[in-house]
Amino acid sequence: MPLVRIDVAAQTPAQTIAAIGDVIYQAMRNTASVPEHDRFQIIHRHTAEELVYPAEGYLGVNYTPDIVFIQITWNEGRTTEVKKAFYKAVAQGIHERTGLRQEDVWINLVETKRENWSFGNGDMHYAPAP
Repeated sequence: MPLVRIDVAAQTPAQTIAAIGDVIYQAMRNTASVPEHDRFQIIHRHTAEELVYPAEGYLGVNYTPDIVFIQITWNEGRTTEVKKAFYKAVAQGIHERTGLRQEDVWINLVETKRENWSFGNGDMHYAPAP
């Protein structure tokens, strides 16, 4: 049910992008009870001028050109504790697997109702049974 969008700099190596995707999927499985095989990810590479962030930092966090923007649309209802654990697992996992700074892992969650998904055939897969 999650849809993950990963935005990175154009020069990001393919193996780094693959590791980022793997870490996000594992963190969703381990902290947010996402089902096995529920992995839908869209990766975008951008030129430097297409990744905009405050050079002076924001909320005490300073960024580099290696910033990774991650936006995840998933079902509503997870607790703040689950979300905090998820954020930590992603930032730490990406750092451990790729060497990217945890400060450069920027995450946004978008929550939606279960009936707002169709995984193909025009079916509403999570709709309550009549």
